[in-house]
Amino acid sequence: MRQGEIWVNRDLAGILTEDEEGYHFTYSSEYLLLANAVPVSLTLPLQEEVFHSVFLFPFFDGLIPEGWLLDIAQKNWKLNARDRMGLLLATCKDCIGNISIIPLRP
Repeated sequence: MRQGEIWVNRDLAGILTEDEEGYHFTYSSEYLLLANAVPVSLTLPLQEEVFHSVFLFPFFDGLIPEGWLLDIAQKNWKLNARDRMGLLLATCKDCIGNISIIPLRP
């Protein structure tokens, strides 16, 4: 199982988990109580229920670099292009925009 903290601006919005059943995203209860809480994505609206998907959610997959930047990440960190969660955790600590993904260590 691999997990990453999903940060919006400087607020911990939730946790993204990959396990044998697929992907799960859960907003933190503290984040949901913030007056300025915004959804991570329009496809992941603010809610207490867990989001489930067999594939990496398109919003998170869209954060992964492409082209020459992906080539550099793959070569330097020896990452598999098919390991979308691995790429997300390795390359999206400081994304363009207001989202950051910080890997959680087991």
